[in-house]
Amino acid sequence: MIKFFDKIHKNLLNVVFPAFCNGCSKLLLKNEKIICSQCIHNLPLTHHHLLKETEIHKVFYGLVPFEFGASLLYFRKKGIAQQLMHNLKYKNQQEIGTFLGDYFSKNVLDLPVFNDINVIIPVPLHKKRIHERGYNQVTTFCESLEKNLAIPIIDDVLIKSKNLKSQIQKSKENRLEINKNVFSIENAHKIEGKHILLVDDIFTTGATIEACAKEILKIKNTKISIVTMAYTQS
Repeated sequence: MIKFFDKIHKNLLNVVFPAFCNGCSKLLLKNEKIICSQCIHNLPLTHHHLLKETEIHKVFYGLVPFEFGASLLYFRKKGIAQQLMHNLKYKNQQEIGTFLGDYFSKNVLDLPVFNDINVIIPVPLHKKRIHERGYNQVTTFCESLEKNLAIPIIDDVLIKSKNLKSQIQKSKENRLEINKNVFSIENAHKIEGKHILLVDDIFTTGATIEACAKEILKIKNTKISIVTMAYTQS
């Protein structure tokens, strides 16, 4: 009887507060959550985890040594990934991060490199930006990786000490110059000798990740791997 009334209550909520797909904005069907079946089928997957060399390797060749690099989705203008990232970042749809984290984890669970990774470090936001938005858009993605891959998150080592304006229209060279001295390390002892998984939302030029990675690699005997939810594809 209780289950019966719970079902009625849930159905009423769906009528009063209908759920829409975060990928295409269509009404979600009864058994769909967060993203509709069609959008899941059409996710622009990179399959980076299956490749020995990816676009990330090409961007960082000779610049940043890393053990593993992968993005889950290709980010294209007006595509599903752009809509997902927009809703996650600006619409407080944090469950998208959880969904993508679960999806990514299933694909990489058996990769040997993830048995060697000790900690997850999300690319941080400045405290002012956190106050304005209320959350870091990579948090739920990282929490999903932590849960599924049994790798703890450390969020008090890599710090963003300057609050920068949007760099969307900037070239990589300009971004690198702007990102100088933006990130710093605190509590360095927590990552000495560890393999760090550095996580961000969107890989555009790689300037932000490069700046973060170079700070982390200053710490004795550290090494890094890189994961982002999306990779910008021109």
